[in-house]
Amino acid sequence: MFKRHRIAGVLAVGVFCAAAAVPAHAQSQGVSANEVLIGTIQDLSGPLAGFSKMAVAGMQMRVDEINAAGGIQGRRLKLLVEDSAYSPTRGAQVAQKLVNQDKIFVMAGTIGTVVNNAAMPIQFEKNVMNFAPLTTARDMFEPVSKLKFAILDDYYGSMREHVPALYKRVGAKRACALYQDDEFGLEIFRGATDGLKSINVAMAETVTYKRGATDFSSQVARLRAANCDFVAMGTLIRETPAVMAEARKTGFNPTFIGSIGAYTELIPMLGREAVNGFYAVSSTPIPYADSANPAVRKWAADFKARTNTDPQLFTLYGYWIIDLLSRGMDKAGKNLTTETLARAFETMGTQTSPLGVPPTTFTEKNHLGSTYSALSQIQNGRWVEVK
Repeated sequence: MFKRHRIAGVLAVGVFCAAAAVPAHAQSQGVSANEVLIGTIQDLSGPLAGFSKMAVAGMQMRVDEINAAGGIQGRRLKLLVEDSAYSPTRGAQVAQKLVNQDKIFVMAGTIGTVVNNAAMPIQFEKNVMNFAPLTTARDMFEPVSKLKFAILDDYYGSMREHVPALYKRVGAKRACALYQDDEFGLEIFRGATDGLKSINVAMAETVTYKRGATDFSSQVARLRAANCDFVAMGTLIRETPAVMAEARKTGFNPTFIGSIGAYTELIPMLGREAVNGFYAVSSTPIPYADSANPAVRKWAADFKARTNTDPQLFTLYGYWIIDLLSRGMDKAGKNLTTETLARAFETMGTQTSPLGVPPTTFTEKNHLGSTYSALSQIQNGRWVEVK
């Protein structure tokens, strides 16, 4: 396992001028005497729908629990969800709606690097914080700003650490990369490349694919022709099993490693035998219903009683995002503004959960809440952390 401590950016440099110009403790939109409006942009109809639907279910579960207990400082929470279809253009459109029409107080748990990058400028014009996005790109917490807080170890740093360690562990001889040709994939590629450079290994072959692709025969053929025995992948739900199934079909069996974006129980569900042996960076144990952790077992049972469905990792992410956000709101007190919320996060100390998520700590100089990561592998259809 790894725990890194990084100072993200230069404190006051790069903070958006529009946000900086807002007077301290100015009245924030989306907060009334009895309600707080929380927005989230999810992919409910595109390639990440498997993630997003579970994330929303987890978020709504915690919202309902908080409201049933009386809310936060007497205010009920209301979650407003919009669908981006994992398109940055659509993401910008629905961000406009949430920020300028619905007038949300905070954006939380938005999924996808490209969608967050499209939405954040719109949010920041109106002093709307981007909290705990479901992407671990460095843009989500660098440079330090009162409007950006992230909770999961970043793609670049975690791949930079785990890729060379695994390369040496399996005795690989020829490294290659396959990644989605956008900001998400590039972060993973850069982390893997720089990690391999640290042990004097260069990428022998690099191939990309466009977001939404379903046929990977040409990419796999190029990797096989390059005699790759180790492949770092910037892939997500559908692409990971599709690439590995194509590889197995052609008798191509290198060591495959993916980022935290590919660490989900959906991969073995979709890929079955083809993905056995696949490695990925992990941050939180999968909340299996038969977990050894009794708190997770109870939480999973409660979720199933509520939805008639077993929870998944992104259910837990969504639940923790709202839980952590609510703790910050509570510390901010009755005078809830973007400024008081940011200050609350920076001063409330380490936050933990019995559900297995890594401890989260924000400071004035660091808005990446956790730099914990581990390496996990699919073994007989389930994720197992590799010690």
